[in-house]
Amino acid sequence: MLRYSLRRIPSALIVLAVGSVVIFTLLRLVPGDPAQILAGPDSSPEALESIRDELGLTGSQVGQYFSWLGGVASFDLGHSLTLGGDIGSLLLDALGNTLVLAVAALLIAVVISFTLSTASVIIDRRWLDSIVTTFGTIAVAIPNFVTGAILVVLFGVVWAVLPAGGVPRKGFLDDPGISVQYLILPAVCLALPIAAALTRFLTESLRSQLAEPYVTTAQALGISRRRIVLTQVLPNALPSTLTVLGIQVGHLLGGTVLVEAIFAWPGLGHLIERAISSRDYPVVQVMLLFSIALFVAIQLVTDLVNAWLDPRIRLGGQA
Repeated sequence: MLRYSLRRIPSALIVLAVGSVVIFTLLRLVPGDPAQILAGPDSSPEALESIRDELGLTGSQVGQYFSWLGGVASFDLGHSLTLGGDIGSLLLDALGNTLVLAVAALLIAVVISFTLSTASVIIDRRWLDSIVTTFGTIAVAIPNFVTGAILVVLFGVVWAVLPAGGVPRKGFLDDPGISVQYLILPAVCLALPIAAALTRFLTESLRSQLAEPYVTTAQALGISRRRIVLTQVLPNALPSTLTVLGIQVGHLLGGTVLVEAIFAWPGLGHLIERAISSRDYPVVQVMLLFSIALFVAIQLVTDLVNAWLDPRIRLGGQA
């Protein structure tokens, strides 16, 4: 397992290196002078030079890249010029809110997909399959911003049973009962498409496992269908499903941009939207690189969990 882990790390580092080069290059290709935009049309040459130095825009392009990368490696992320404050502090505050939302949405998605998939396979009725298929189609077809608007109108305005947006004033740990109310609508909105994708894949994976010879043997021994599915079929279907789950987590983090905007949730998506709107290039650079690093870390953890669950993966990697 250790050897397999060490073999996966270099590829992750290569992806991070390539991603940092792409981010740095693309932001330099954006039309306009960032220093001129931030300083205004009537700024003095001294002010422009000061802002360029603050943005790391002095010297050669190669020197600027390695200077920025060195600051990131030493956790010196710089300061925001328009939003105000240290970029590291802004990132940590937004990350905490996004993690709370993402974890809640992921738990909801996993519970929904596990319940629907196992129920449709164990019960094995056409009407239940139709319900699961209809849910998956609707959840994937309707965009997050439409789902979010519907949830806000129904539960935040018409019935007024849940907060329509924002976060608890005193933090999520002050009163868990209040915190859950703020979490329900954005977490459900974010979880529905993820749950639909997981449900479809897990159901197909379970059905393919049911066609294996070991299931026929277990049925011949008189073992109930429910026990076969839960104790034998489900563990064998999990490795491939976890790979899809890792990919869906990446989509989940991308979906937070829209969801946080709809529900006024001050997370990473809201922060990067503000940074792009205000042309705060130091914040945009760090946020994009952090997003890539987070996605790479999730994929790496997913691969390691798959290798732990299925020895054939890590043995193949060692070979």
